[in-house]
Amino acid sequence: MHYSIVKDVIQLLEEFERENEMNSYPSDVDGFKAWLCEKESHAVKNDSNEPYWEGKENGRSPESVISTSLVHLNRYAKSYSKSAISDSDFATQEDFIYLINLKAFGAMTKMELIKKNVHEKSVGMLIINRLIKLGWIEQTDSETDKRTKIIHITSSGNISLEHQMQKIRAATHIVAGDLSHSEKMELIRILGKLEKFHHPIFSRNIESRNLIDVVSQEYSFIKN
Repeated sequence: MHYSIVKDVIQLLEEFERENEMNSYPSDVDGFKAWLCEKESHAVKNDSNEPYWEGKENGRSPESVISTSLVHLNRYAKSYSKSAISDSDFATQEDFIYLINLKAFGAMTKMELIKKNVHEKSVGMLIINRLIKLGWIEQTDSETDKRTKIIHITSSGNISLEHQMQKIRAATHIVAGDLSHSEKMELIRILGKLEKFHHPIFSRNIESRNLIDVVSQEYSFIKN
């Protein structure tokens, strides 16, 4: 038996286990094979078609580029959202996103809605209270726990949302730019993987001063 091959396989399995800490792939043979295929595919792409980015020749890291691009894209998206609600009673894009979530997923508790939008409680409550004052959402006591409030979109909220939906849809199409269908599908996959990594960390409400240290210690592939 070629024990060097066994050793290589074991090293690959160890690498798979390290990189799959967030369970992006099933923890079985099929997951390992899928991870290995993607790893090889990325290796070929990186060797033959690694993109250029500003500052690359001076040692700027790909992580820096990704972080900066996400910040910029968020700002671009907000500018289109601002245009979509410019002639309405919506104050921010969060207003219509909260309504869209209630329309799509139905009534829920305040904290469920806030968590779905990845907001801190204080920020989320301000948005919810503003929507209540506008008459776009209502709150009722939970049937199972009278201490908990359940909120739902009102007919007035539905009407206000529908009046802006054409512009909101246009804004979302513009944000996707000139990406092809296959590029959109690949971007959804990559962004989904990133969200799957970050959301559980965010949900733990780690203090800001400790956040980077805690995450860096828990995930060995992150470099300080």
